Amino acid sequence: MTATTDGSAGALSPRTIATTGTHHTIAPAPTPAPDVKADAETAMRRSVDHLLGRQDAEGWWKGDLETNVTMDAEDLLLREFLGIRDEAVTEAAARFIRGEQRDDGTWATFHGGPGELSATVEAYVALRLAGDPPDAPHMARAAAWVRERGGIAAARVFTRVWLALFGWWRWEDLPELPPEMIYLPSWFPLNIYDFGQWARQTIVPLTIVSAKRPVRPAPFPLDELHTDPRRPNPPRPLAPAATWDGLFQRIDRALHRYRRVAPRPLRRAAMNAAARWIVERQENDGCWGGIQPPAVYSLIALHLLGYDLGHPVMRAGLESLDRFAVWREDGARMVEACQSPVWDTCLAVIALADAGLPADHPALVRAADWMLAEQVVRRGDWAVRRPHLPPGGWAFEFHNDTYPDIDDTAEVILALRRVRHPDPDRVDAAVDRGARWTLGMQCRDGAWGAFDADNTSPFPNRLPFCDFGEVIDPPSADVTAHVVEMLAHEGLAHDPRTRRGVAWLLADQEPRGSWFGRWGVNHVYGTGSVVPALTAAGLPPAHPAIRRAVAWLESVQNEDGGWGEDLRSYRDEEWVGRGASTPSQTAWALLALLAAGERDSSAVGRGVAWLARTQREDGSWDEPYFTGTGFPWDFSINYHLYRQVFPLTALGRYVHGEPSFGKGR
Repeated sequence: MTATTDGSAGALSPRTIATTGTHHTIAPAPTPAPDVKADAETAMRRSVDHLLGRQDAEGWWKGDLETNVTMDAEDLLLREFLGIRDEAVTEAAARFIRGEQRDDGTWATFHGGPGELSATVEAYVALRLAGDPPDAPHMARAAAWVRERGGIAAARVFTRVWLALFGWWRWEDLPELPPEMIYLPSWFPLNIYDFGQWARQTIVPLTIVSAKRPVRPAPFPLDELHTDPRRPNPPRPLAPAATWDGLFQRIDRALHRYRRVAPRPLRRAAMNAAARWIVERQENDGCWGGIQPPAVYSLIALHLLGYDLGHPVMRAGLESLDRFAVWREDGARMVEACQSPVWDTCLAVIALADAGLPADHPALVRAADWMLAEQVVRRGDWAVRRPHLPPGGWAFEFHNDTYPDIDDTAEVILALRRVRHPDPDRVDAAVDRGARWTLGMQCRDGAWGAFDADNTSPFPNRLPFCDFGEVIDPPSADVTAHVVEMLAHEGLAHDPRTRRGVAWLLADQEPRGSWFGRWGVNHVYGTGSVVPALTAAGLPPAHPAIRRAVAWLESVQNEDGGWGEDLRSYRDEEWVGRGASTPSQTAWALLALLAAGERDSSAVGRGVAWLARTQREDGSWDEPYFTGTGFPWDFSINYHLYRQVFPLTALGRYVHGEPSFGKGR
């Protein structure tokens, strides 16, 4: 991790930060200018101009969604498996992957993070496909590092699945996923609806792949990635039978035995049922759920069942994956795991409105029209748990009618209420549908998850197959906070359902005064989401929970005036609230402090000054650090628009005050 001393965006915390035995001390940043408000107004105006210039003619905004090189590596492996890999795409992807390699030969999963074994294995294989020889210095360094950490055998299951497709790993040495699980009723443990939507869409096609166990001829060996090529997968000891791990290991062994005796008609019928499930969920743009991982596995599964590459389902799916590619000026090709136009657009509208753009400004009206057209009005998988609830949510992506999410729905409603639309009845009808759907998705404990209600089974995470990231969708503080804030805006602050959400948030506060951030990094995000929601719902700034949150934010403010939190905080308590100052995280802290009535405090003044000081000439901010998550720690996201929309929202609320709440136009 690189330290700077000029107070620029990306500087590490100037406090002494412990990082695996190493201490980095950074000098304080310059003293903020005395007229902070004038600087804030200037920065705000420049930011408004910048953001308006990025709006698409159709009304939406979308920033790049950057993750890690496994997306690019798996894209090449898919094309190799299907026999459609071409040199132009391969070289462009390889250029991007090489550019992400660290000096020690590894690849990380977030900016400044440690080398990650599975990402390094997959990137290495992709570069071998691109023609990089194993004795090239950058390849030799990577292979040596992989061997030192246990080789391919120590990589996650999903990495070994990709390798098994080419005979680089034995299918027999992978956990079993029987396609017959498609028949398990929704009340039975480990049915497909016990998994979060992202895991469900991935596991169903993988049951077909697991049953078929295909092997394409490998274009080269990978002996250099094994600690001992003669014994690539040493036996793993069984955990004690009385433990959950031991129980599920034994279940997996039983499933391997079942595979040998599974009735062929039943297995064939199960695979066909799984295929129907997949095809029924293909979106209008050809993708599945608007995210890349389920799409690649769905294409493999359907191809194994006889869908040729010219089949409309396959052709549309492959075309959708091409739309995930971002071509850079240097000729490199980065693959997005997902695209976030609905999320980016509603956040941009909130930012511009809070910065004082007139509510009937054409840009806001265009954005509202686009968002209104994106409302999901048909039933999806969420209806399995809520069969009588009418639809009405919004999804994250351009095309995803199967999986609207509660977080987007809450923020879209907050955005629509900031626009003076020429057809207010249309807005009211859409908002009423969205709010009703959101209330219907409340979990039993009073909080909200992201995609499903009460998706909290303890069993899916125990499966040997599920060794990478969260596979269930329990309630979280950040999503619940956004819902509570929206309901308060809709005049429902005193509704019993809103009060249950408030009570859950108060009970979920950490002893330190912060809240855990599930979908953003991390306690700074959680706290920046919850405090504005609680005050919108009527809690006074003097409430003990608010005061504890303020004290915690003040205690973790960096000496340069900003805030930051490293992704390592998900695993290491020492990193909670600590890290390089970033525009988005500084803005989240400011949003909480402003909602708590701290506008005139020194902490707010210094934070605002940091935003003004680090803004670029064109009105934007730079942010190489990853401040979003797909799965905490395991899958990290750099939303390229976060660095623009959240600072503008914070500056707008600093200059103009908190947005008013209470239903109205």
